[in-house]
Amino acid sequence: MSKIEVIVLNDEDAKIAEAYGADRLELVTAIGEGGLTPSYGAIKRVVNSVKIPVMIMLRPHNYSFTYQKEEWDMIREDIRIIRELGAEGIVFGALTEEKLVDFDILAMVLEEADSLSITFHRAIDESKPLEIYRSLCESPHKINQVLTSGGKPTVMQGLEGLRNLVKDSMRDNDKPVIMPGSGLDINNIKFIHQTLQAQQYHFGSGVRKEGDFRQSIDRKILQKIKGIVYSQA
Repeated sequence: MSKIEVIVLNDEDAKIAEAYGADRLELVTAIGEGGLTPSYGAIKRVVNSVKIPVMIMLRPHNYSFTYQKEEWDMIREDIRIIRELGAEGIVFGALTEEKLVDFDILAMVLEEADSLSITFHRAIDESKPLEIYRSLCESPHKINQVLTSGGKPTVMQGLEGLRNLVKDSMRDNDKPVIMPGSGLDINNIKFIHQTLQAQQYHFGSGVRKEGDFRQSIDRKILQKIKGIVYSQA
């Protein structure tokens, strides 16, 4: 049965999302900048307000997915606090200047993360998703989920690439789960799910009133999406 992950910005979002169908949450701040690491206070409030797993965006800046070794101390401190506050895991992605996975930084992050769940985020869509995905599969460092729109701005535009990614991921249960995300909403999820049959889906503004992050989560929309994904399983 497919699971639904929902982006939340605060504890009120989190409680609504949990009550109306979300299986897991991703907590971010500065969503208008693509999402950055939230404050420790926000993490604590959200984690303590729900029983479902909470993933935390780990992204110290918004101008690229390339990180310098000098930023490592800050990233490591964030991971330590995230773990101590009881979050399920982190959402992270790092690329080299050549748009390949930065395995040096990723290895340090995963070692520090220890038992936390890891989602490699849409940094993968900056390059060639299938090639990046396969390189992640071959890495000795365990990634649990990969959030991707198939190398295109939205899932609908990236369906062909996502088909290949989902198919590749299902060849081995040990491979990271492909989680389609970007542009998913009540109007397209039935077609997308029938096409991909992915194990997880990631929703952002598509579960908000008027499709706007400045508005609250729409309970009815989230419930309907949950019904569609579950009925199509």
